[in-house]
Amino acid sequence: MHVLNCVFYGPCVPPHLSNSIPLPPTLEGGSRVALKIIKNLEKYREAAKLEISVLEKISEEDPSNNNCVQMLDWFYYYGHVCISFELLSLSTFDFLKSNNFLPYPISQIRHMAQQICHAVSFLHDLQLTHTDLKPENILFVSSDYSLVYNANKCKERRVKDSTVRLVDFGSATFDHEHHSAVISTRHYRAPEVILELGWSHPCDVWSIGCILFEFYEGFTLFQTHDNREHLAMMERIQGAIPQRMIQRSRKQKYFQRGRLDWNECTKAGRYVKNKCKPLKKYLLSHGTEHHLFFDLLEKMLEYEPSKRIRLSSALNHPFFLYQKGKNQSWKKDASR
Repeated sequence: MHVLNCVFYGPCVPPHLSNSIPLPPTLEGGSRVALKIIKNLEKYREAAKLEISVLEKISEEDPSNNNCVQMLDWFYYYGHVCISFELLSLSTFDFLKSNNFLPYPISQIRHMAQQICHAVSFLHDLQLTHTDLKPENILFVSSDYSLVYNANKCKERRVKDSTVRLVDFGSATFDHEHHSAVISTRHYRAPEVILELGWSHPCDVWSIGCILFEFYEGFTLFQTHDNREHLAMMERIQGAIPQRMIQRSRKQKYFQRGRLDWNECTKAGRYVKNKCKPLKKYLLSHGTEHHLFFDLLEKMLEYEPSKRIRLSSALNHPFFLYQKGKNQSWKKDASR
């Protein structure tokens, strides 16, 4: 019997599975892999089958796609669904955490952003929405790092290779499938989801905008666990929610006379006022590439899903074309 040399992840790996699992024929060869083990419960098995169908679709449509994690095989073991993947390293969140939440350099943000946009644009072309984009679901291929002294003369970790892979397609949804009312992890949830206006591919773009901001600043843009407070933060950062979205929303309890029902004099109101500010005020530098980056963020964090930049257009944004040291002109109203 071959034994799988692997790293386990997933909820509650049973003790009797943690030592040895038979190696399926397609995985023979001794290479280390990551293994996701799904609980032997019907609801989890069904979810796993949906994830496998998405992963198979990805491999079928573009086997050379290097920005989405590659599924190597899947099999049953004592009723547990086991999915094997290429072995990756730390998530972008875990690296950030291990680095005391010091921001990534703008050059590495550009490289990671380009890969993320490419991966999610590929999913959208397949009529898929990821629905759970967050730094924890973006993994480095290698998290080897060097120690450098930053501007404050403090040591910080600098990842040597910013190549990443997108993972966790357990919540990915095809356009023709049922769309759950609530999706995405709170901090990366788009306004149309909170307002229950229906959602599609643009909700992924909003999530990417939140992720890139976090890479740049080292903290989350919307640090909240409450819908009303979340909307108040959005207004503080991006201005008033469009009337058309308010009028169409099923969540009228959050509004009064066409405006967000929010009191800045309460404890929560003071928290939002102190915590949040207009987006451009988060700029860490007035260099050209920083302004280009924030122009891209503004387009990704557009309230109206229909006006939000498409990833195919985002990949042609001047931020990705910028080369330091060269004079370049760019249009602030880059095409959507």
